[in-house]
Amino acid sequence: MSYIEIVILRRLFGGPCHGYELRKRVEEITGVTLHNNSLYPALKRFEEAGAVTKAAQEQQGRPARLVYTITDTGRELLHDMLAGLPPDQAADDSEFLVRLGQFSLISRSEQAVVLANRTAAVRDRLAHLRALRDTGGTRDERWGVLVTDELTRRDERELDWLAGLVTLAESG
Repeated sequence: MSYIEIVILRRLFGGPCHGYELRKRVEEITGVTLHNNSLYPALKRFEEAGAVTKAAQEQQGRPARLVYTITDTGRELLHDMLAGLPPDQAADDSEFLVRLGQFSLISRSEQAVVLANRTAAVRDRLAHLRALRDTGGTRDERWGVLVTDELTRRDERELDWLAGLVTLAESG
């Protein structure tokens, strides 16, 4: 599952809506253009898994539109996706930030796991950047050095921020 699927279910968690409204809301939240060929297959997978239901809503003078509603199974699926940040996704900014933005829906211990996985991913990335710099992998590339230095600074700042988030999560 991806962060887009989390955002789709999270929007439905707030109440039923039709596909166009759902697509526009996901685009507003993520800034990603969500095409119908991405949205509707995701909704179909959710429907087949019992995570959402759809019902035709009549409209005067227009074809009926499909309205999607999250089910209890969908709420559980959303919870499980929010509470888990697999190591292969932990380095992805969007995957992490979407989960962080929904921390009110998961427990402190689940928040701690997500934060620990993100912290480990950032530390790994930082170690890679430092090794690249130390071995001279970017030495002859002035622009490469600038990029490596900036990414190193960003990761160091993020580790400080993550430490603050851990403290905040622990305090409730």
